[in-house]
Amino acid sequence: MHRAITLFLLTVILSSSLHAQSPKCEFRGAWIATVGNIDWPSKPGLPAIEQQQQFIQRLDQLKTLGCNAVIVQIRPVCDAFYASKIEPWSRYLTGRQGEAPFPYYDPLVFMIEETHKRNMEFHAWFNPFRALMDSKKNVNPPNHVTRTHPDWIVNYGGQSIIDPGIPDARAYVISVIMDVVKRYDIDAVHLDDYFYPYKVAKQTFGDAKTYARYGQGMAIDDWRRNNVSLFISLLNTDIKSVKPYVKLGISPFGVWRNKKVDPNGSETNGGQTDYDDLYADVLLWMQKGWIDYLMPQLYWEHASHAAPFGVLLPWWYGHCYRRHVFYGLGLYRMTTAHSGPWAGLNEMLWQIKDIRGQCPNSGYTFFSASSFDKIKLPLADSLQQGYNKYPALIPPMTWLDSIPPAAPVVKATHAGAGTQLNWQVNNPQKEPLKYVVYRFVNNEPVDLERNDRILSIQQGQTYVDADAKRFKQCTYIVTALDRLWNESKASNKVSLP
Repeated sequence: MHRAITLFLLTVILSSSLHAQSPKCEFRGAWIATVGNIDWPSKPGLPAIEQQQQFIQRLDQLKTLGCNAVIVQIRPVCDAFYASKIEPWSRYLTGRQGEAPFPYYDPLVFMIEETHKRNMEFHAWFNPFRALMDSKKNVNPPNHVTRTHPDWIVNYGGQSIIDPGIPDARAYVISVIMDVVKRYDIDAVHLDDYFYPYKVAKQTFGDAKTYARYGQGMAIDDWRRNNVSLFISLLNTDIKSVKPYVKLGISPFGVWRNKKVDPNGSETNGGQTDYDDLYADVLLWMQKGWIDYLMPQLYWEHASHAAPFGVLLPWWYGHCYRRHVFYGLGLYRMTTAHSGPWAGLNEMLWQIKDIRGQCPNSGYTFFSASSFDKIKLPLADSLQQGYNKYPALIPPMTWLDSIPPAAPVVKATHAGAGTQLNWQVNNPQKEPLKYVVYRFVNNEPVDLERNDRILSIQQGQTYVDADAKRFKQCTYIVTALDRLWNESKASNKVSLP
């Protein structure tokens, strides 16, 4: 008897622990990098069907691991993983810059459709100003920006960069991004940390002529920061004017400024920083409401001397300014570690636990997706069976939309050995809705914060619970989600004898 009670208590404690570890609202993403074929496709020039199969396999893997979003690099070097009249097809896709996929298809249409089928968000990742990975090798066709506007290009650190100080160049990059916003059903525009390039010792970024023409008496560092801020502000305005629901997210380097330089900075010793070296005043953008989320790249361990994870996590969360802060996690560091904190599971799981414990309505993204294939440790098992065992909704962005859909009206009928649910919802605007199906058993209280009671997140308006007969009684609730994850009130309760 005592043993049975002990086992019961242990089960309750474990269940409560897992529930506490897995919040109902949490961004869970993975970056899918295409530059250099890091994550997809596995190599350039694969047949279209093989590219598609690889992407589907990657999505299914990430969905199984609990992810609800992917951030896919669709413009790595002023080229396109989609049908564009502005920039050429990417050689990382087809094997030759400017050559279309064969057999022809539009990868972006395909990727968005497959992602949405799995009720995941698709964030279109653009590298805004990088034009060539190798400034000495220009394999681009005549319509590439390095050919059409060589006057915009600065060669620096072995790469070629569009000069952010030239107004027409900034406008060009915005036009490329807006072309995608207008033509494709993306959920977000995502920019990485490459604005002005990372500084290289003993090299000077060659924008002296641009500064002389447009500097207007500003100090050059302030002028550069202002150039990037103008770009972000105008981009956000343009996005919201066309599709107010499309989010704008930035993934900056993990250190904004060091405290020894600025009392508002973090207790870190970052060698380069967003503000001073990349000229990205990301906190200003958050304060002004020009971006919807930040995803700082916190690729260091807790014990890092330069930039401890445990220092940076609360620092960034403390500077959210009523916007979302999610966190980029350095999954790639586990792929080659033979000793130290990244050689085991503890560091990564500790970081996820800290995010959940210290940062409500937050989340994380792994860099990058293919790292899961290379890690021999059972991290996937820890996510699938423990930390991400239960599904999560993406935190809503109420400054974009705070009005939830109407509550569904549900009916239940017997379906063989199970229970079939059907529902209707008043949706006069024909919004694309998703639905959350909850089950509560044996007269337990209804609590919609319990994501361990979610049976399904889906787009259809029918659900069959084949396991209903396992319980004495099942009570079902269905809610509706709009595309910004605002959740409706609970439907009517339904149950069958």
